[in-house]
Amino acid sequence: MSDGSSGGDGNSDGSGRVHRAVGIDELLERVRAGYERIEPQEAYAAARSGDALLVDIRYAALRERDGLIPDALVVERNELEWRLDPQGSHRLLQATSHALRVVVICNEGYASSLAVQSLHQLGLHRATDLVGGFQAWRAAGLPVV
Repeated sequence: MSDGSSGGDGNSDGSGRVHRAVGIDELLERVRAGYERIEPQEAYAAARSGDALLVDIRYAALRERDGLIPDALVVERNELEWRLDPQGSHRLLQATSHALRVVVICNEGYASSLAVQSLHQLGLHRATDLVGGFQAWRAAGLPVV
């Protein structure tokens, strides 16, 4: 007797097609293949030259524990798309164009990759994330306050 499930190997989208489930490692690999990630020193130089906007999406407890990157915007992950969409009614003043180069920073560089995928879907085609996240920034000896 069938219960209509796909046996755990995928899911149906309602059209009768079954899609293979993807694990997080494969998802990250696919997402990251669509753009070039940035190393801490390059992100630092881009921010200092005005070529990039650093956006810290770490939650408050991590920011309190580890500190902040000077001049990085703090935008909670659950608000990121609303704050950076240049067409959005809740956008930050810095979200002026779809051509804005945004470097998303999470703690270790995983959640930021998924966030970049979402920003790309909004048309922010220059969005990228920091390889290794905040921890790599700090390990590189870059400024933290």
